[in-house]
Amino acid sequence: MPTRPDTPATEAPFITRDRYEAFIAIARDRITTRQFDPAYHVPRAHYEMILEAARHAPSGANAQPWFYVVVPEAETKQKIADYFVEEQRARAKLKMKFPTPDYRGLATAPGVIVVGTDFRWTRAFPVLGDGSDLDRMYQQNAERILLQSVAASTMSAHLAAAALGYNVWWITAIGQEMAQKAMKPLLGIPDELSVIDIMCFGPPSAKGTYKRWKKSLPEIMNWGRFDPANHRTADEIETWIRDQRHRVLYRDATQID
Repeated sequence: MPTRPDTPATEAPFITRDRYEAFIAIARDRITTRQFDPAYHVPRAHYEMILEAARHAPSGANAQPWFYVVVPEAETKQKIADYFVEEQRARAKLKMKFPTPDYRGLATAPGVIVVGTDFRWTRAFPVLGDGSDLDRMYQQNAERILLQSVAASTMSAHLAAAALGYNVWWITAIGQEMAQKAMKPLLGIPDELSVIDIMCFGPPSAKGTYKRWKKSLPEIMNWGRFDPANHRTADEIETWIRDQRHRVLYRDATQID
């Protein structure tokens, strides 16, 4: 029988503190890297271990609406990287003022896995299918369920890679139609399917790594009711985006001022 939240963990026989400590070390020490050691070769067994973790993730209706494409060929990695570099340049011309990373590192990442889904799986979730306003609301919710499911599976893959000792890179800037047209022919992905993310991993380059800033536990944890102290006004959010975003995106947490 589950204990109350205020019951010490030592009184709950089903709680294994050692397992938690092993897990939190992996979650806490997981590091995003955008420059890898290009000389390293990822064994096929490691790809299988990572995707074994991914396939055990939870999903809406247990539909498991994800698929993964391992990309071992250097030529294909280079073509994918070339797309993102061009996308980065296009964004710069649009003056979005968003500090994008250097996508050239994708080409030399030892491990590359493309994450995809089939949005037809949204029919497995609660929808009416009659085109009504209520149905549109359910359709939107079904897409959220699908994307949350794929994200859960992808996060399991990232944690598995971290458990193997790798640094990781979660590339998400591929939702637009141009990206789909560029990626799918390279990988033989049918038109009706969608590329969602790209996962890169491997040992970091000699330049070293760093842990990025994270919010503190009190800033995200609300007990019983939402804590008003954790609420941000629209102006406060805009100020953070203007003054802080560029400081926390790609900077060592120890050097945030």
